[in-house]
Amino acid sequence: MAEVFGSRSLNDKEGGLDKDGELKEAKRELEAWKAKFEKADDTKARLILDKLGEDDAKSKAQQEMNVCVKNQQKTQDEFNQSMKTVQDEIQKLTRYNQDLLGKLKRCQAELEAKKTESCKLQQKFKIYAQIPDTEVKFISQHKEPREEGDEDSQPIRGVFTISQRAAVLLQGGQALITFEEEKVARQILKIAKCSVSCENSSLDVKPRRITMDPAVKFEVHLDVSRKELKVSNVPDVMPEERMKDRLEISFSRPSRGGGEVEKVEYDKNTGTGRVTFLQPGVAERLVMRGRYNVELDAEVNVQVGPIYEYQLRRFQTFCGCPKRTILLDDIQDMVDEEDLQDHLEIHFQKPSNSGGEIESIKYIAKPKVLQAFFCESTEEKDDSL
Repeated sequence: MAEVFGSRSLNDKEGGLDKDGELKEAKRELEAWKAKFEKADDTKARLILDKLGEDDAKSKAQQEMNVCVKNQQKTQDEFNQSMKTVQDEIQKLTRYNQDLLGKLKRCQAELEAKKTESCKLQQKFKIYAQIPDTEVKFISQHKEPREEGDEDSQPIRGVFTISQRAAVLLQGGQALITFEEEKVARQILKIAKCSVSCENSSLDVKPRRITMDPAVKFEVHLDVSRKELKVSNVPDVMPEERMKDRLEISFSRPSRGGGEVEKVEYDKNTGTGRVTFLQPGVAERLVMRGRYNVELDAEVNVQVGPIYEYQLRRFQTFCGCPKRTILLDDIQDMVDEEDLQDHLEIHFQKPSNSGGEIESIKYIAKPKVLQAFFCESTEEKDDSL
């Protein structure tokens, strides 16, 4: 019994030792789990805080995104409005450009029409005339007011009136009649056909109004220098500056008719020059000679002429019909030229034939051609043949 009890006690003691070990182990595990729990709880708290921070950031980002979306929408609306405005402006400019192109085409068409009309008028009023050498008649002298002591330095001034006489080309089988009175010419022009008695037969003629060729009248205002002259035909035998010195020396000699030189100009390319004297009168005297001896490498005879300026003023063109002169057309050469002219004059002088006093008459037979000139009547200021 004692052994059995002793054995149980020993076993109980060993079992108690095992339980204490298990308890200690359990306590250690509990402490470990407590540490893990605390750590997990700390991690949870930290994650919750992080989550709250992320939520705040998310909310803030969401708000910013909403603001950006609104701004984007506003910008898009403004862009669409601006694009619409630009498109409307482009369409407006396109229509305006099309209107301008249409207007430009119309203006170009009008310009071409005007150019064509201008060319026609230029051809109509273009005057081809060779003016022959004419004796000039000075009808009066006009003195301009000048400062005292300045008379000699002023240029010689002249005004020339050029007047072209109106003309008409008279063909063979035509006649021109100028009446004393305008009303007679008007009466004759109202008759479509006139029957003129010519010996034993009658001759039908047709009165017509005359359209004269264009004529012009203008003034030429001429200023001739008293102190300058032009030198030409100067040979190119030395440098330009040396040539100027030679010209100045030659034209400064009083023994040759020269005088004190103020300035010399020379063009080597054209062989011409201009000499300006200090005193007036020297240039006039040398110009009358036409030639002058200049000392270069050898003595050379050069040509001298006046220096002048001119202007065309009061240019006028005339084109019209004479009031007292008519044209007789379709005249048949039935008799001699002079006899037929007498028959015409007799017929148109009779008041019974609506005629009147004749100032002049000219008839030419075929195939002759005559240029008839008109002059202004001094009494009635009308054209007469």
